[in-house]
Parts: sequence; structure tokens; C-alpha cells
Amino acid sequence: MTFRADVAPSTLGVELTEDGVVVEYLDGRTVFYHGPPERAEGSVRAPPGKLTQVLVTDPTETEGVLMYVNDRNTAEDILKDTGVGRVMLENDEEEELFPGVTVRAEAYAVEVEADPETARGRVFVFAEDEMSEHAYEIV
Repeated sequence: MTFRADVAPSTLGVELTEDGVVVEYLDGRTVFYHGPPERAEGSVRAPPGKLTQVLVTDPTETEGVLMYVNDRNTAEDILKDTGVGRVMLENDEEEELFPGVTVRAEAYAVEVEADPETARGRVFVFAEDEMSEHAYEIV
């Protein structure tokens, strides 16, 4: 099994649209998260087994940082080239990703708790696999 390490994120371009959220990676590629995101108060518990991604925008909503939580599939070099960060958590472990944004691993699920005012931007959580996508905004 390949060891996966934490990776620090870079600032990425963000565009919020009526249909979802667009993130531009450092290598120029873009990803579209279908939406609009479902609003959730205070926290989101992503369904077990989903790749959980946390996006925190800046106050202008044109830039942000994107973190993968417990992603074991993406190579470290790819994350660094794209500017996406990664945090690896053990079961029942908790970590503050950014001021006002905490993630916690519980069995195969990830819980994201956020205070957008402290985070100084909007906080989005995306949970996906080959079968489905879920998009949330913590308010």
C-alpha cells in the first residue's frame, strides 16, 4: 500500500454560478461541482465512503483553497501540480483545516464543521464517488 501524506493547498481561482461551483487548478484545468449546493447549518456529515472535498473561498468569492480529506487515490505530485491540498485523518481524529473549519473522521464518514464568519469566506463541502455527487454550503 502506498503511503499518502498531507499536502498544503495553494490559492485557486473560483467562480460561483447558478448551476454550481467552478474551481481552476494551478495547471489551468477546471473542475465543475454541480449545484446549487444544499445549505447546511454549522456542519455536514458526508456519506461514508465518499471522497470529501472542502472548499473555502476568500471574501471576494473569486479565490479559495481546496482540500481533499482522506483521499488515498491521488498522488502527491498531482496534488502539488493542481494546487489541491490533502489531509489524512485516522478514525476519531480531528483537525482544523483553516480558522473556523474543522474536519473529523468517524469510521468511513467525514464530518466538516465550519463557521463561515471565522473562515472569512464561504465554506463548501463536496462528497462524491462513481455513483453520485453531493454539494453543500455550510452557513
